[in-house]
Amino acid sequence: MDSASPAWLLAECIAGNEAAIETLIRQHEAGVFRLALSIVGDPADAHEITQETFIAALRALPSYQERKSFKAWLYVIALNMGRSHLRKRKFLEKLKAASTSLFRLDSLKQTSPEESVIHNEKEAAIWNELNKLDERHRIVLILRYFQNLSIAEISEILDIHEGTVHSRLHTGRERLRISLQELHGE
Repeated sequence: MDSASPAWLLAECIAGNEAAIETLIRQHEAGVFRLALSIVGDPADAHEITQETFIAALRALPSYQERKSFKAWLYVIALNMGRSHLRKRKFLEKLKAASTSLFRLDSLKQTSPEESVIHNEKEAAIWNELNKLDERHRIVLILRYFQNLSIAEISEILDIHEGTVHSRLHTGRERLRISLQELHGE
């Protein structure tokens, strides 16, 4: 099947032929990975982008028109996925830096040394446990409770449905609550 004509292979992929899909991926996977790696510079992220590229391409394959070569069309998708990943990474880095700065400013407003120590210990414990959460749950908690953003704003920023924001908030709060209880032996 590796030597099949490109048009036939694409038609078979659209029809759902798993062997054709596997062949198509095998033919282009290394090139897409190299492109992704050159964009993001991290092999793990490049693997993720490669997978996302093929998922997006296979979903969009019925709308593919042969104005561009398939490879060029696929690389445009990979390039867009890589750019999107970089934008999200940059946003998350800025968010983390801003949150850390705000956290430090809040902790400077304490009145007594005893209150300051207690407050700092509590906040350090919360941040420590918060940082143990996976990124998707941690980010929604930070945006909601440290940035005071609405569900709609979080949905727009992260490009996810509001229901997904609610779900991640619930799960994140529950995981944080459990980890803090375990930390304090409750």
